[in-house]
Amino acid sequence: MARFKLLIEFDGTDYAGWQRQKNAPSIQEAIEQAILAFCGEQANLVGAGRTDAGVHARAMAAHVDIDRPVEPFRLGEALNFYLKPAPIAILEVSAVSDQFHARFSCTARHYEYLIYNRRAPLTLERAQAWRIIQPLGHQAMDEAAQVLVGKHDFTTFRAAQCQSNSPVKTLSAIGVERSDDWVKVRCHAPSFLHHQVRSIVGCLVEVGRGSWTVDDLAGALKKADRAACAMVAPATGLYFMQADYPNSVE
Repeated sequence: MARFKLLIEFDGTDYAGWQRQKNAPSIQEAIEQAILAFCGEQANLVGAGRTDAGVHARAMAAHVDIDRPVEPFRLGEALNFYLKPAPIAILEVSAVSDQFHARFSCTARHYEYLIYNRRAPLTLERAQAWRIIQPLGHQAMDEAAQVLVGKHDFTTFRAAQCQSNSPVKTLSAIGVERSDDWVKVRCHAPSFLHHQVRSIVGCLVEVGRGSWTVDDLAGALKKADRAACAMVAPATGLYFMQADYPNSVE
């Protein structure tokens, strides 16, 4: 048996998220079905994180154990063949040690949230970004975001159904930048709470609109109360960008 690390790109629009579901399509299930079609094995694909319905990925990391002898390049080509026409692509496959675990070996997870700040409706990007018609002050958003960096109780930004043992997390970095009509929120941390990124983005948008100040965001964080959160940003604009691992396990 050999263990392989996969880097996966996907459009999550028509999926119930990464995690396998009983009555809805998932990214995990689609890839596991492709593995079954290729080598006849009921494999268990383990991802670096779980994404909600409608969330996308540029390079989700995962691992899988396969009995059949196969070269990494051949495995990637085969999976892409059996995944067609699903909007899921295996970008890269590499052989890794048995010590590598896509979830537990991960030292940082990177996310990006895309906002299209224009009045006209979205066409090409209608399921890939959050359209906001009011002008957004991205510099004010970036300034406010810095109060969230570090170790905090993020209860305000935590979904009620979150299964994490603790609301205390360390946000390593967050930044907001603008390019034409695109406003991008980028952040990374060792791990995140359920809906944490989308909740943060929703609050930062209030800052960008001028409805909240930096102090308002800091106050919402300090309250550690879900009721203090602004609206949760829609899933359509969120992307899992990258998972980091120590060289010793790859």
